[in-house]
Amino acid sequence: MAFERINQKDWYKVLGAKPSDSPAELKRKYQKLALLYHPDKQEADVPAGEVEERVQRFIEIDQAWKILGNEETKKEYDLQQREDNLTKEWPLHAQIYLEDMSWNEDEQLYTFPCRCGGNYSVFKSETKDVSLVCCDTCSLVIEILQ
Repeated sequence: MAFERINQKDWYKVLGAKPSDSPAELKRKYQKLALLYHPDKQEADVPAGEVEERVQRFIEIDQAWKILGNEETKKEYDLQQREDNLTKEWPLHAQIYLEDMSWNEDEQLYTFPCRCGGNYSVFKSETKDVSLVCCDTCSLVIEILQ
């Protein structure tokens, strides 16, 4: 599932959750909000405009759960959030092709030296999901080109 990145909602905020919350905690927060905003659970005397707002809120809550309640889509979303945050917060030092990085067969790890003396490291299993990598000792970031 590919996510819309332009003006993307913070699905954790929609559920009142944090990325560190356990799957059980995420589910509990989702269920609490879903019950609160579910169209079938609304009082009969709620004004029409508020009913529509509550339906929209329920749809958002449901969408957040579809993403965060599934291990694969949550992992993809978390990686994209991390990448987006890195580009906003940290300077891009360089763009490097994966084949220009050093390969460590034993650890299944690509590395590239940073100008500070630290290293940029990415595991082979992450190369399809990650394009921005932070130095392990400073705040510089490289973009891995495939």
